[in-house]
Amino acid sequence: MVDAAAYAWRVRAGKGLSLPGQVVYEMHVGTFTTEGTWEAARRELPALRELGITVVEVMPVADFAGRFGWGYDGVDLFAPTHLYGSPDAMRAFVDEAHGQGMGVILDVVYNHLGPEGNYLPQFSERYFTDEYGTEWGQPFNYDGEDSAPVRELVVANAAYWIAEFRLDGLRLDATQSMHDASPEHVLAAIAREARRAAGERSVILIAENEPQETRLVRPPQEGGYGIDALWNDDFHHSAMVALTGRREAYYTDYRGAPQEFVSAMKYGYLYQGQRYRWQGKRRGTPTLGRPRPAFVTFIQNHDQVANSARGVRGHALTSPGKWRALTTLMLLSPGTPMLFQGQEHSSSKPFLFFADHQGDLSTAVRAGRRIFLSQFRSLALPEWSTSVPDPSDPATFERCRLDHAERDRHPEAWALHRDLIRLRREDRAKTASTVRCSARTRSWCVSSAPPATIGCSW
Repeated sequence: MVDAAAYAWRVRAGKGLSLPGQVVYEMHVGTFTTEGTWEAARRELPALRELGITVVEVMPVADFAGRFGWGYDGVDLFAPTHLYGSPDAMRAFVDEAHGQGMGVILDVVYNHLGPEGNYLPQFSERYFTDEYGTEWGQPFNYDGEDSAPVRELVVANAAYWIAEFRLDGLRLDATQSMHDASPEHVLAAIAREARRAAGERSVILIAENEPQETRLVRPPQEGGYGIDALWNDDFHHSAMVALTGRREAYYTDYRGAPQEFVSAMKYGYLYQGQRYRWQGKRRGTPTLGRPRPAFVTFIQNHDQVANSARGVRGHALTSPGKWRALTTLMLLSPGTPMLFQGQEHSSSKPFLFFADHQGDLSTAVRAGRRIFLSQFRSLALPEWSTSVPDPSDPATFERCRLDHAERDRHPEAWALHRDLIRLRREDRAKTASTVRCSARTRSWCVSSAPPATIGCSW
């Protein structure tokens, strides 16, 4: 039995987080350290504080089948996976992050459950629906017959992470696959209840949304869902074309030209309703009136590193000068910057797709991965498709574990990221707020400063 009230929190709850001024760090607990545990990750938090990170975004931890995985195939929504340690070990990680002046948000998956160990259909056939489809299986039934209890389950889960683990927010995965024609979209309900669960604390909610629907980040009184920020794939795609020169698959409609970056700095998304040739339809919606911090900018994340087939990091795909230039642009941009684990020290470790499935499921996942990667012309050759690492091979997972000694072996990369984040924090022309930690009260909060005008709206 787990007693959620037994953990003795060291750091008292503060005011929480607001979005402006944050620097996000995406982390997969299982590969962030050699041990792959909450305890080991907790020991690395002082280094992230030194780097200037203010928010740790943890990839999904809802329990899933197998010995390793990304976490997006979770099946037990209310159970932190046993692979990384106990629920109290997770609480201790959050507690330590707060003590270091950082917030923690959790990546949650409410568009589907994993293909192995999903027990909900044994209780009712109404949990999922055939009215819509996703790339990963049946989506949740948010608007069909008997959907009210399904909505209640998911909304309660979002509140659970905030209340019982004192998390500072959520990152909502693939929201375009959370289909809902109800009068109140389930995303709006999640946002409302997550903030209610936080009480007097402020939390931040970030969404991944491939079609780039900005109504997610508009307030409810304007017909929006009340989410704070969206991942900006446009910035990433343009950056990768500029870095590598390759325009293929979903990079086809980007040129990596200076004007694209100017537009991204001013407007967030590049595609706001224009035709997107790769998909043969319009992409995006207008960003008018949305503050620039509402767009999370990155040049690496878990998906995009893995989509190089061999998990090659961005710095290894381009010249050092180009990589430094795009890193500088990202970290000093008016958007909310995000680093992916190891990026700060030019990690030599890959980040590959791994999932511990067996039998026919393993075969299907392996084949599906090769089919997905075949959209890239440079990866469609037979010699490439046969060399894609097997996701179910434990060696694939083990290769991805970070070596934090590379901070010392690559000091110039570490110093570049640290100094740019410091410039972003200390130069009033670069930031509108800072996060501070009070050693006297051992509490933490967000302190706002007046925004600066530098030629475009932040």
